[in-house]
Amino acid sequence: MNERENSTRKDDRSVTVIGLGPMGQAMTRTLLAAGHPVTVWNRTAARADGVVADGATPAATPEEAAEASDLVILSLTDYRAMYDILGATSSLAGRTLVNLSSDTPDRSREAAAWAEGHGAAFLTGGVMVPAPMVGTEAAFVYYSGRERVLESHRAALAPLGAPKYLGEDPGLAQMMYQAQLAVFLTTLSGLMQATAMLGSAGMKAREALPELLASADSVGDLLRAGEENPGTALDDGEHPGDLSTVTMMGATSDHIVETSRSLGLDLALPLAVQGHYRRAIENGHGGDNWTRIIDSIRGPR
Repeated sequence: MNERENSTRKDDRSVTVIGLGPMGQAMTRTLLAAGHPVTVWNRTAARADGVVADGATPAATPEEAAEASDLVILSLTDYRAMYDILGATSSLAGRTLVNLSSDTPDRSREAAAWAEGHGAAFLTGGVMVPAPMVGTEAAFVYYSGRERVLESHRAALAPLGAPKYLGEDPGLAQMMYQAQLAVFLTTLSGLMQATAMLGSAGMKAREALPELLASADSVGDLLRAGEENPGTALDDGEHPGDLSTVTMMGATSDHIVETSRSLGLDLALPLAVQGHYRRAIENGHGGDNWTRIIDSIRGPR
């Protein structure tokens, strides 16, 4: 590096955040609070006003934003937006792009190849808390990509949430993010299905939800009861049916479908669940533990 380049080099603690929805704003404020100079850019410039008032530096263009820091964090609608915003930027070489947007694992892998083709290092990330919890002790972020890239920026990324590294495959963090959301979204749908069922009997949601949330809270404890790690049996292909069999759980799913049908409720969710158990029974696994339904979920391999 020559003397002129050295004199114009930005503070090595500086971070650029591109995308200022609620998550991007929360990350910007968290980084500022941790003492990092933060440059921001957003397609709708007015969204930067709040964080600029808090101390962030606005960039006029994506190019200017990328040039401001070696570490560029993206918080966008999807990965396509990254190409739209940075595709014409000539300042990516030597920088690290940390994409914390939601998309598919395959698109994360494609993005990593695209970034490396432009001379940039790339990390995929998944923030596992809502915006108000960014920077709190409860916050954590899954990352995948080259471990040395994460380690070189760990100090800057850690304030956002505890980094959890999954491996070098750029798709892994996105896979974990989507898997966590699969649990989250189906739980929400289940809660609304149950609330609608009880509502048909005249029970108000304010009465029903506390009972249903207690049930949702207990699921993890039930699965862990008596086992240090309930995933071990799944990995070993063991499905001992000494407690809750496929047949028993399938009968319960039948009753939920019948009840929902009689109430005139939407059947999409209960029919999907019923299908898991019916396929396992059809395949001769009625006496196995309910975990056997994973076979049909996995599909032919």
